[in-house]
Amino acid sequence: MTDAVFRETTAEPRTQAVPLSHLSLELGHLYMEDFEAGPERLREHFAEVRIWVDAARASAARRIGGKRPRISTCFLIDDYFTRFSTPAELIPIVLDEAERAGLVIDYLARESGCAVADKIELAEAVMHRLVESPPPGSYGSRPPVSRTGWLPNGQRTPALRPALGEVKGWQPPQETAARNHSVFMDVELWSDKDEQRLWSCPFLAAVWQLARLGLLRHLGEPVLAPRPWTGGDFPHDWDQLPPLLRLNATAAPFNAYRTCTLMANRFLAVEDAVRLILDQVDVDAGALRQVAERSAREGVAVPAAVAQRATYVFYEEPARDSSREAS
Repeated sequence: MTDAVFRETTAEPRTQAVPLSHLSLELGHLYMEDFEAGPERLREHFAEVRIWVDAARASAARRIGGKRPRISTCFLIDDYFTRFSTPAELIPIVLDEAERAGLVIDYLARESGCAVADKIELAEAVMHRLVESPPPGSYGSRPPVSRTGWLPNGQRTPALRPALGEVKGWQPPQETAARNHSVFMDVELWSDKDEQRLWSCPFLAAVWQLARLGLLRHLGEPVLAPRPWTGGDFPHDWDQLPPLLRLNATAAPFNAYRTCTLMANRFLAVEDAVRLILDQVDVDAGALRQVAERSAREGVAVPAAVAQRATYVFYEEPARDSSREAS
């Protein structure tokens, strides 16, 4: 005889759906060093981005059969690794320079919100959803990512040490899903110092992509939800600014079936790492199902692999005396 198990239907959290645009178009992902260079640097950035915006919009329209696509724009400010200026001083300059280039920023986000937003540890939650893909022939000699903070896309070079009395020679790393030849990557997700965890730039950017794709939930509820900005002066402290602002009251939804990020080519290595991370996240099944069901009703094709939903345009920056290396 088996014991019956009864559960109240309210005991299991219901996954709340979010409205979806066809495309989330990111107009900037700059760091404090870029802002410190002055309005001219922002003007240069937006002028270059403006060239590619029309192409991204045309591509989105083509994907849905030439109809008018729902497209929202966003801009991310780094207030996590460094703090420069204040929202009151910096944000109006960003908005003015975007407007000068003929661009409208619908949503503005703080990078620190990808770590913690509204007291929810977003980065920590995504970390616990990482599912490493063990390469063929591996024997678990490498500690899990939860201990090391490093996530590979295959098997790294084994250590040169005797095994059962036999000394083996050097062996190359191997990519798990290699096609003919391997492109091996090993990505640092965080570092710990003085009992403080510092999330890496690629990991926070992966959280940002999941948020834009509408795939993050906490107890079934959407996270990093945009808050409307009613106007007036911005605060003088970054911590007083909501993690995500809706600056345009008539904007299309923040979340979208696909994302497109327009950025300088110095960020290419970071975004390669982002895609590696996205490939190994066990995304909330309810959120994935909702996107699949809605896209089917709309007749919009969405890639099954989450990483394939993120696209990029990398532009070449003019030569400068100094440039910031990606975090």
